[in-house]
Amino acid sequence: MAGVLFIISGPSGVGKGTLVKMLIKDDPALALSVSCTTRAPRAGEQDGREYFFLTKEEFERRLAEGDFLESDEHFGNYYGTPKSFVKERLKEKSVILEIDVVGALNVKRNYANEFPRLALVMVVPPSLSALEARLSGRKSETPRERESRLERVNYELSQQSEYDYVVVNDNLNDAYAELKKIISQEIKQSERR
Repeated sequence: MAGVLFIISGPSGVGKGTLVKMLIKDDPALALSVSCTTRAPRAGEQDGREYFFLTKEEFERRLAEGDFLESDEHFGNYYGTPKSFVKERLKEKSVILEIDVVGALNVKRNYANEFPRLALVMVVPPSLSALEARLSGRKSETPRERESRLERVNYELSQQSEYDYVVVNDNLNDAYAELKKIISQEIKQSERR
């Protein structure tokens, strides 16, 4: 494997998706991992771009074969990161996984030996009140969904010590510059090994 496996996670609404999109757009040496799901494609989504859309039976077969770095079930649908896809991409580029904290820690615990060039980055809000304001401002969730997301935040933030890097997203451009510096540094270190 030639590339570094970067895992970027953090609480919902912290801006990690925006930061990852900026990284992928600006750096041709980076690739975004594509997850698998059993949910139906939404309008405009393409198989292999947003997700690999699988039947429940196909997902369960691949899960039994050990082809997921991490997986979870949300609202009756399975989601997982395909190990075979990530390993194939790492032959050419460094790969970013944008996954939740539980998934990130599972990958770290279970696959650190398979991916010796692994860096975990947690993106955090400047404060809980700032995160609450961001989630409210998105207007994409019901109050109950927002409350549910905020309930997870304390657990997620309590896991910062498990990460190699923590980036505070108080200002998007500053957070992006810091994240880009971390990625550049890790890639340079891996090239020297």
